[in-house]
Amino acid sequence: MPELPEVETTRRGIAPHLEGQRVSRVIVRDRRLRWPIPEDLDIRLSGQKIVVVERRAKYLLIQAEVGTLISHLGMSGNLRLVQAGLPALKHEHVDIELESGLALRYTDPRRFGAMLWSLDPHNHELLTRLGPEPLTDLFDGLRLYELSRGRSMAVKPFIMDNAVVVGVGNIYATEALFAAGIDPRREAKSISKARYIKLAIEIKRILAAAIERGGTTLRDFIGGDGQPGYFQQELFAYGRGEKPCKVCGTNMREVKLGQRASVYCPKCQK
Repeated sequence: MPELPEVETTRRGIAPHLEGQRVSRVIVRDRRLRWPIPEDLDIRLSGQKIVVVERRAKYLLIQAEVGTLISHLGMSGNLRLVQAGLPALKHEHVDIELESGLALRYTDPRRFGAMLWSLDPHNHELLTRLGPEPLTDLFDGLRLYELSRGRSMAVKPFIMDNAVVVGVGNIYATEALFAAGIDPRREAKSISKARYIKLAIEIKRILAAAIERGGTTLRDFIGGDGQPGYFQQELFAYGRGEKPCKVCGTNMREVKLGQRASVYCPKCQK
């Protein structure tokens, strides 16, 4: 599933080609995504100029002069730029054609993504309950410490809770906990303030590094420029169950936490 760095990489790839461009038409081949694509999307968006492409958590917000297209890549979706009129293949559900001659094409084999229209996107029901962005000053270790008091859930699903902080998905939660030396199974309330400060720093560092390297190449992810990400080459824990720890050589262990696989080093993480 594309996580925050992959979505931000997509935003950076498509934004220069969309911002300031006028939409000539919208072609919807299959409306059956997680929620149906609005039947009047072509009418609402065609003829409008795209003002800015933003990101909130893992949602892309393509803001037009009046209204905003809210897009989520789901588990297997991607947005990439193609020449308008290029014949569509299977699973290529939507084209947003621009007067420049390019088209933003949405592909989603599993159809778990979304394309919704809103006149007030930041107050849309999908976005209103989201926590702060991890790379802003609104997120830090003190926030983690304060919100964790009395929470008996494991620390890994705690930091993956979008009400606590957005965008810390399975890959990056695993990596940040490894870098901070924290066992992902520990109760959230048992972690000290100093260790949460360290964890927040590692979350910020790892997410920023992943963005700069174009995300993580896992399964279907391709950036908005059509290129894969390269952060997978730097993973220390994710996907390394039963392999030697890159730091100490101890075999990594894999457990299930919150229905997700979690890998940790029993020696480096306490």
